[in-house]
Amino acid sequence: MAGTGEGKKEEADYKRMNSFPLIRHTDMPEEMRVETMELCVTACEKFATNNESAAKMIKESMDKKFGSSWHVVIGEGFGFEVTHEVKNLLYMFFGGSLAVCVWKCS
Repeated sequence: MAGTGEGKKEEADYKRMNSFPLIRHTDMPEEMRVETMELCVTACEKFATNNESAAKMIKESMDKKFGSSWHVVIGEGFGFEVTHEVKNLLYMFFGGSLAVCVWKCS
């Protein structure tokens, strides 16, 4: 029985370590970065099994708050090359391997 308790503790530690957002690259101002990061975490937790709905929620919120032409990609194992407006890009990881890229272009 001691083995199962220990295994659950390790699993809880792993989930805790991989459930915080990790910013890979951003050029956003501090206030915008914090708001965007919190929005991404909320959306990814709310729609844990549906990346499309999470991306739609983030895009619509960003359009309302910071003006239109925001784009969002959420997934695992993707690469990208985008042209974006200066100070309007955030690339982060959440929950271990889930990547979120948010950028604005007009």
